[in-house]
Amino acid sequence: MPDPLGFVRFPRTSAPSRPVLERLGDYAEIHLPTGEVELREQARRCMGCGIPFCHQGCPLHNLIPDWNALVDRKNWQQALLRLHRTNNFPEFTGRLCPAPCEASCVLSVNDQPVSIKEIECSIIDRGFAEGWVRPQPAATRSGRRVAVVGSGPAGLAAAQQLARRGHDVTVYEAADRPGGLLRYGIPDYKLPREILDRRLAQMEAEGVRFRCGVTVGRSLSAAELLADNDAVCLALGARRPRDLDIPGRRLAGVHFALDYLEQQNRRVAGLRPPPDKPEISAAGRRVVILGGGDTGADCLGNALREGCREVVQMELLPQPPLTRSAGNPWPEWPIILRTSPAHEEGGRRLFGVETVGFRGTGGAVAAVEFRDVTVINDNAHQSIEPVANSQQVITADLVLLALGFTGPILDDVLAQLRVPIDTRGRVAVSGDGLADPAGVFACGDAVAGASLVVSAIAAGRECAAAMDRWLSRPSRS
Repeated sequence: MPDPLGFVRFPRTSAPSRPVLERLGDYAEIHLPTGEVELREQARRCMGCGIPFCHQGCPLHNLIPDWNALVDRKNWQQALLRLHRTNNFPEFTGRLCPAPCEASCVLSVNDQPVSIKEIECSIIDRGFAEGWVRPQPAATRSGRRVAVVGSGPAGLAAAQQLARRGHDVTVYEAADRPGGLLRYGIPDYKLPREILDRRLAQMEAEGVRFRCGVTVGRSLSAAELLADNDAVCLALGARRPRDLDIPGRRLAGVHFALDYLEQQNRRVAGLRPPPDKPEISAAGRRVVILGGGDTGADCLGNALREGCREVVQMELLPQPPLTRSAGNPWPEWPIILRTSPAHEEGGRRLFGVETVGFRGTGGAVAAVEFRDVTVINDNAHQSIEPVANSQQVITADLVLLALGFTGPILDDVLAQLRVPIDTRGRVAVSGDGLADPAGVFACGDAVAGASLVVSAIAAGRECAAAMDRWLSRPSRS
């Protein structure tokens, strides 16, 4: 432990952010870099616990106390090596992860946790700036060919790990550019595209090939995929959105959130929206976002930057408390009110409301009908009940459904490969990620359901290790 009293001497601080009015005028990154002196002070708050619960909280089991101590000693290059030992893409997790490691930090028992996420992001950004992040091509080749279907965080992690083991890896992506939701789901102000592209360039230098605009199961059959490769990794994500079966659902102007986010990200990149879908824009509109999670907050930030007339984000569950409740002790994930940078920028939030219908004019949505609800706890079971005489109507000419995702889209590739689907509509796998004895593996949200970027990277790494063992069996020689 570098400083046994560091957590006493230095209070937690957060990275500075650009002023709201300034950032609403562009899509540049919200947060500003933190100075080295401040970062070293924050790293010094780490207590170097004998049992580091931050390891338990992180799906990647990052070596957090190690690189905190190295940052405090100004040994940034060694800190980068420790960071990369468990995490392929700390520049993604350092910007997008909600930091379960911080929730598990021992300081969280009665103080503010170590600024783990900020330190992590600073290490990798410095590594790129100093030129320490270089391609790591395999010294020898295995002669095995592997296909990865999907280029989100799970697919990219699996692909990089497999390439570094000497396998010939091709990533197939249905979109015109690789990255999955990292490119066309996450707004640029949270993850600038140059951050994604520089990592993709490293992977290409390591031998990973990207084939974009290829929909496996349609433009490339599953039979061809299997014939051309020794193993296949399905990293399809969980893009099947949860819908609402209520009156007025089919009115024009009611859209899934991801369709809006993809179009807006394409516009910001100077690209045209997909030709097979109606154009969605929040500019000058009264916007209602259904769903209080990260996807809804991303819609909020985009709508404000487009110049919407007004925007309301609605959440079914009641407003969480500001601090942990007695039934939600450390080191559990804290169920508390979370405010994203988008919420600081504008709009209203409504909690404990249920949408019951949409009203239309001329075939287009004009209003949202909703009512208050309350949560009933009965013998450890929870139910949501409407509040009598609480119906209300809010004007809206654009409604975005950000209600979460239920699993992978059950499309041609899964049918052609005949992989098992479980009762939740997700790919069923064995303990090592194998979905079919012929060498078809699956990982990430397609298996676990929609989750965190850090969980997807961890799943991709685990799947790659299992595939490497499978490809290296004596019977494969």
